[in-house]
Amino acid sequence: IGQRQEGLMSLNSTAFSHPPYFLLTGIPGLEEEQFWIAFPFCIMYGITLLGNITLLLVIKAEPSLHEPMFLFLAMLAFTDLVLSTSTLPKMLSIFWLGFGEIGFLSCLTQMFFIHAFSTVESGVLTAMALDRFVAICCPLRHSSILSVPVVVALASLVLGRGVLLVSPACLLLHRRRFCRQRVIAHSYCEHMALVKLACGDTGANAAYGLSVALLVTGTDLALISVSYAVILRVVARLPSREARLKAFSTCTSHVCVILAFYTPALFTFLAHRFGQGVPPPAHILVANLYLLVPPTLNPIVYGVRTKKLWDRVVIL
Repeated sequence: IGQRQEGLMSLNSTAFSHPPYFLLTGIPGLEEEQFWIAFPFCIMYGITLLGNITLLLVIKAEPSLHEPMFLFLAMLAFTDLVLSTSTLPKMLSIFWLGFGEIGFLSCLTQMFFIHAFSTVESGVLTAMALDRFVAICCPLRHSSILSVPVVVALASLVLGRGVLLVSPACLLLHRRRFCRQRVIAHSYCEHMALVKLACGDTGANAAYGLSVALLVTGTDLALISVSYAVILRVVARLPSREARLKAFSTCTSHVCVILAFYTPALFTFLAHRFGQGVPPPAHILVANLYLLVPPTLNPIVYGVRTKKLWDRVVIL
């Protein structure tokens, strides 16, 4: 009897523990098509690497670009590189080679980088909105308000916020046991996809993830909206049409980047929690594009629309 009880305990501890690996399926419902979907994804990843690395090198090499706007842009480029590299190589191996296995700790690590640096990117976009606000509303005091130490402090705050908010979600999942199937119907390790595989009551995990998403998105979008509301008010009062157009043009690039980031982010967030009617292929495809489109577009939008930066790129 004792041996039988020990055997049952051993079986239970094995069944209710961390699995050695999970199996990422890619895009559910598009298993046949995802081989071809991987080609545009690979091209976009190549553009992401080339564009963002070029931005970082140009900003580092050119002292005249060591201004708040370009320092924030450099941080955005670094964040985009981390986000895309955390997901795309593994995603391409799933689509082309069928290598969907990912170790438990590797899965948690990927989840941490995805969610932490998505939070960082949102914070950087908010900091860039603050920079545009100061540049247009207080142009004579811009350099004194947003000095290099202030920019470094803001960057540290944005990075620290991402790490501190996402780390508890990873720790909570690490403490849970997984007794269900190991298959993740996704292309990467996403928080809610992992929560759904955990044993027992996962309400605390889901509530924490929802709270963080609402806090980050709500706070940052509110600050961005207030900044641009004041900017529009100030620009509308400028005396000449040329001055108004110039002021608007300095914000256009940032607005395009904001839309490219938050539109798929909000769709993914709402579909995960409230969009039971959204087809899984559409949901997963948008979730993939959410981590790929902004990193691809950001260097193109800023490189083309920012003359000072474009001139330096052309010289190189």
